[in-house]
Amino acid sequence: MDGDDSLHDEDLLDEDAIFEELERGEDIEYNELREKRIEELQAQMSKLKEMQQNKHGTYTDVQNDKDILEITTTDDLVVVHFYHLEFRRCQIIDKHLNILAPKHFRTRFVKVDVAKVPFLVDRLKVQILPCLICFVKGIAVDRVVGFDELGGTDSFTTATFEKRLAKSSKEDCVIEAVNMIC
Repeated sequence: MDGDDSLHDEDLLDEDAIFEELERGEDIEYNELREKRIEELQAQMSKLKEMQQNKHGTYTDVQNDKDILEITTTDDLVVVHFYHLEFRRCQIIDKHLNILAPKHFRTRFVKVDVAKVPFLVDRLKVQILPCLICFVKGIAVDRVVGFDELGGTDSFTTATFEKRLAKSSKEDCVIEAVNMIC
């Protein structure tokens, strides 16, 4: 019987060794996945800090052609509002964009006075105000001109405006409206 007991003990030792080996393998795989995820999160945090430094989450007034060109070519998603100081409807758009900018942090929201950027106004054929042009990776993909697409009234809601901006095709979506998938 002593021989049988020693065989049984060897089997248990082999099983224990196998389980230890499996646990070590799982630990290695888990640690590799964990390290990879930590690196991904650090990259995302770095990108968010960079976006915050570039004034994402705010609605800012840009002063010249050069700055608009730099913003639209360096930031992936940009909405540019071409406005005139004395146009009441441009002020209505400003009110809505001030609400949307912090809500859609991935998108950069800027405005520019048409009197300060005649080159861009001509080049982009801005003829009716207010005019919003949406850029994805430096390419103009969409525009909202006047209020026709917003119900033709001055009293449209921010949600209506948000849905209109999210209307672009999936590849060209500049914002993601709440409960909508672009």
